[in-house]
Amino acid sequence: MADITRRLGWRHLRGAPTAHVRHHRSGKLVHDGPGLSFWFRSLSAALSEVPVDDRELAMTFHARTVDFQDVTVQATVTYRISDPAVAAARLDFSIDPDTGVWRSAPLEQLATLLTETAQQHALDVLARTSLSSALVDGVTAVRERVAAGLAAEPRLPSTGLEIVAVRVVALRPEPEVERALRTPAREQIQQEADRATYERRAVAVERERTIAENELASKIELARREEQLVEQRGTNTRREAEENAAADKVRAEAEASRSVRLAEAEATRAVKLAEAEASKQVRLGDAEAQRTERLAQAEAARTVRLAEAEAARSVQLARAEAEAAREVGEARAQAQAAWLRVHGDVDVATLHALTGTRLAENLPHIDSVTISPDVLTGLLSRLGGGERE
Repeated sequence: MADITRRLGWRHLRGAPTAHVRHHRSGKLVHDGPGLSFWFRSLSAALSEVPVDDRELAMTFHARTVDFQDVTVQATVTYRISDPAVAAARLDFSIDPDTGVWRSAPLEQLATLLTETAQQHALDVLARTSLSSALVDGVTAVRERVAAGLAAEPRLPSTGLEIVAVRVVALRPEPEVERALRTPAREQIQQEADRATYERRAVAVERERTIAENELASKIELARREEQLVEQRGTNTRREAEENAAADKVRAEAEASRSVRLAEAEATRAVKLAEAEASKQVRLGDAEAQRTERLAQAEAARTVRLAEAEAARSVQLARAEAEAAREVGEARAQAQAAWLRVHGDVDVATLHALTGTRLAENLPHIDSVTISPDVLTGLLSRLGGGERE
């Protein structure tokens, strides 16, 4: 399909190398050729695009042989348009000047023409051929006949077509007929397979018999070898027992001798260790006595020094306490004398109030006080009598 773009009322066409474009303007041919690119006006232009590349047309149709059997033919025809001007004149290859799309379906018309022509020649050759011959040589016969018929067809050159190649892919009968035709060959193949199976079984039986005989001979030989092995094992066991007994005797004697030597060595070592331990204890006792004596002397000297220091400290403390007591006594005497001088001129009621205040300050914490009416009456009476006095 051609690529058409729009610019200010003009159209620009850009064709492909495999597309032959014909441009008519006012009935005159202006552009003609493949792969063109030009500007045109859509209202005065008539455009045609003819593909000139090779095209494949696959076709499938049914035919009947001389013995009235239906067969299916699958073929492919390769063609191309060799004369684009003739093809454009015979078929409608015009394209829309705005979109570049064909206005009709010219390739479908060509496909119909080629399919019907090829089918006509194929039916003609198969109608005079039997089914067996068609299945054997029908592909070649149909291909040659279709190729010759298309080459001799006068309408194709007049339309500008050229046939490049004809291929017949397959020629097959109906499924039921095909299965029936396969039956003899299948039966023969099955018979050959059965014969091969029987021969294989016979060979297998013969091989199994040979294997069984070989196994029996092997078992007999194995039994004889086992008997020899048992005898040899008994001899070896007896010899091994004798050698083990001799070895145990030698081992016991060596062990006894070794034990005696170890006991003697252990006794000697124990005596030496006892002597060394006694000597060590004596040395340790002397050293401990000397250390204890030195520690006692040091402790006595330390005790004397501590006693002397404690006595001196006690004397100093006693002196300091006596001096402090004397100073405190003098301060208390002066404070008491000053207190007496201050309270000597105060009346009795004020003294009672101060006494109550001092007493309240020194009393412990009291959560609640319960006063009975008798106590309250006596207290009020005393207060009233005091006021009258």
